[in-house]
Amino acid sequence: MDINALSAAQKYTAQRPATAPDPSVTPSDAAQRMVHDFATTLQEAETTATGAMTGEADPHALVQALAQAELAVETAVTVRNKVVEAYQEILRMPV
Repeated sequence: MDINALSAAQKYTAQRPATAPDPSVTPSDAAQRMVHDFATTLQEAETTATGAMTGEADPHALVQALAQAELAVETAVTVRNKVVEAYQEILRMPV
């Protein structure tokens, strides 16, 4: 047996519990946390943009904040599209 493959399998098994979902977190808690994180990301981007306009923020920080905000908005739009698609599928089901 290949030692590298065995080592990789052992490390994967050791890390598996870290990726397991937490049973104490309910879906509504997770959704609230996502909405809060989304709002925080947009707020930080806005604050950084304002600071960049007044000369208080680094241009690099502005680019990084705008990229994070763009990613957050794209993720939110993708989730919304999936929810709408699922709702439309439910409406198409025969009763």
